[in-house]
Amino acid sequence: MVARADTTNLPHGQPPDLEAWLDTVAQGRDESQRQFLRRALERARLAHREQTRASGEPYLVHCLAVAEIVHHLKLDQEAIAAAILHDVVEDTGITLDSIREEFGDGVARLVDGVTKMGRIGEISEPVDHKHAAKSTHSESVRKLLLAMAEDVRVVLIKLADRLHNMRTLRYLSEERQRRIARETLDIFAPLANRLGIWQVKWELEDLSLRYLDPDAYHRIASLLDGRRIDRERHIEEVKTRLYSAFKAAGIEADISGRPKHIYSIWRKMQRKNVHFHEIFDVQAVRVLVDQPRDCYAALGIVHSLWHHIPHEFDDYIANPKSNNYQSLHTAVIGPEGRAVEVQIRTREMHEHAELGIAAHWMYKEGARHDAGFERKVLWLRQLLEWKDEEPSADEFVDRFKSESVEERVYVLTPQGRVIDMPAGATALDFAYHVHTDVGHRCRGVKVNGRIVPLSYELSSGEQVEVLTGTQARPSRDWINPHLGYLKTSRARSKVRHWIKHQDRDINIAAGRSALERELHRLGLSNAKLEEVASRLNFSDVDGLMAALGRGETQTGHVVNAIMGLAESGTEEQVPSSLPGRRSTHPREAGDFKILGVGNLLTNTARCCRPVPDDSIVGYITRGRGVTIHRSDCPNVLRLKEQDRERFIDVEWGDAPASVFPVDISITAYDRPGLLRDVSNVLANDKINMLGVNTYTDRKEMLAHMELQAEVTDVGQLSRVLDRIGQLSNVIEVRRKV
Repeated sequence: MVARADTTNLPHGQPPDLEAWLDTVAQGRDESQRQFLRRALERARLAHREQTRASGEPYLVHCLAVAEIVHHLKLDQEAIAAAILHDVVEDTGITLDSIREEFGDGVARLVDGVTKMGRIGEISEPVDHKHAAKSTHSESVRKLLLAMAEDVRVVLIKLADRLHNMRTLRYLSEERQRRIARETLDIFAPLANRLGIWQVKWELEDLSLRYLDPDAYHRIASLLDGRRIDRERHIEEVKTRLYSAFKAAGIEADISGRPKHIYSIWRKMQRKNVHFHEIFDVQAVRVLVDQPRDCYAALGIVHSLWHHIPHEFDDYIANPKSNNYQSLHTAVIGPEGRAVEVQIRTREMHEHAELGIAAHWMYKEGARHDAGFERKVLWLRQLLEWKDEEPSADEFVDRFKSESVEERVYVLTPQGRVIDMPAGATALDFAYHVHTDVGHRCRGVKVNGRIVPLSYELSSGEQVEVLTGTQARPSRDWINPHLGYLKTSRARSKVRHWIKHQDRDINIAAGRSALERELHRLGLSNAKLEEVASRLNFSDVDGLMAALGRGETQTGHVVNAIMGLAESGTEEQVPSSLPGRRSTHPREAGDFKILGVGNLLTNTARCCRPVPDDSIVGYITRGRGVTIHRSDCPNVLRLKEQDRERFIDVEWGDAPASVFPVDISITAYDRPGLLRDVSNVLANDKINMLGVNTYTDRKEMLAHMELQAEVTDVGQLSRVLDRIGQLSNVIEVRRKV
């Protein structure tokens, strides 16, 4: 049970008995831990000595009540100290550094986490007040709270804070009561349920209903209280019968009456559209045994004593709930023909049901919590929740794959609305997520009040504000994957769509300019664009240029087509050292080994494209050396008998993947750290730099660099040239021919 703190019953303005309170929360702890809590208590007392709550009681009463709830959740002394101090940083002049110096990093991190979560605070509802929109918003807020809390104890302290605020909500105005109760029911009670802390969940739900629908709350409470004496007598009779039957069967069990919570009764009445008297589990008992097998033995005895009510049995041991709750639930027609619910579980299952994830921080001598275990438990709970949400196993597996690979971040708009985005999303992605027009008119972004680059990657909990202009002016650079402006496919498609609908002549000019710039950088010249356009299924070169200008085709695709023409021998103007072409010098330990023959030129057949470990055969071609085919290639199988004498045996070589040396020329305005930044770009792409030569024209203050690096293909070369070109002060970067 999460007991109510006695301090809440103090007369208004009367200070609590701190020593008596300390005796309660320090019970079972050694003297050093007791003194640790005493210091936290004294610091909070001094910090809040001039403050009172809306009820008129000293503000310290709230701190002690929250800490006592945390104590009943059986958390460690760090969590209790943080609960005592959870408001001092935000509401008093005490700094986080002073908390860290006096109480250590652990308490400081917890206080900081609770403070940050408190700033989310009274989150505004979505503009659309439809239920689905509100539900989605609330779920995003719950995920944000979990994402912001590096330590789950932060969430537990926040739940304790909300629970005590709900217990004292009667002192606020009716409007604030309803708003806070709605927020609690939508966000905090489900959060407690997700973490498996049922005792907190039930009380939050009951208190929320009390302020959201007071008539229904008091009606159900009155019906429960009016029959309380009769109900207690009936429960005692059931317990007596069960004790006797269990003793005869050799089962040791603890049996108690289980109070039914008002909100759960109200929900069941709403869901099943029935009256209070038609609810079977208003009267209930709970049976605690030692082993899971005893649960099923006890269930058999219950069903042998009384008639089981059909469709009122649930086995949550074999099939746990989404928050890992385990128990057997059954309803029977008990003594005097009155329905009674019976819950059967082990003591370990009961502890988990009452405390949930908090049970893992039960105080033990010298024990420390495992942060990795926290993440695993939350991850497992979330997966179980997804399983319940998805209608089929296939859809669950698909969602598991996508969500396990791509995590989420949760950021806030200036109005407090939570935006759920993929991890790695940028500030510009956020602008397009808010609205397409906002993205088109985006001129800058502020994160936590600070201007950041459009390519800035967002983190959970950050507040993001988009600065817009009057006209839509998306840049074609935004859809360049190498520059990192946009990470989400949705945002990129919006930019492409806008560009596509611009004037065709403008797109043709923009596409031609982009391609010429890329060919110049890569050192390519005299490419036959008519053949390239035909190869890419365009009717003419203008169609290809327009597609480039609209962003429907990338310059990399055109360069790859030029390379393909060069490999097939139809393009004579492309330099033979173009990265991405296969080397044509003789090889013995390269891609292939020619068995029984000396060095021969080799190339890969385009009809079957063999890959390593395929069964292969060599075919001698006139003037082109040996062409390598798969053994089952249709062209090989169709060859005439007289051509088979041109086959030779080959096998795969053991050389690593080929790399190609290229020379890169860079011109930039000189500045300190320029060479270091260029080196970092190459290192981040795992490109080996063979040499570098740099000099500076002091008169013009221009730096000229010539690098030699090893790249695997033209795609990697294009990517690294893009990234170097984005460095500050760089004027031009290109491949030197």
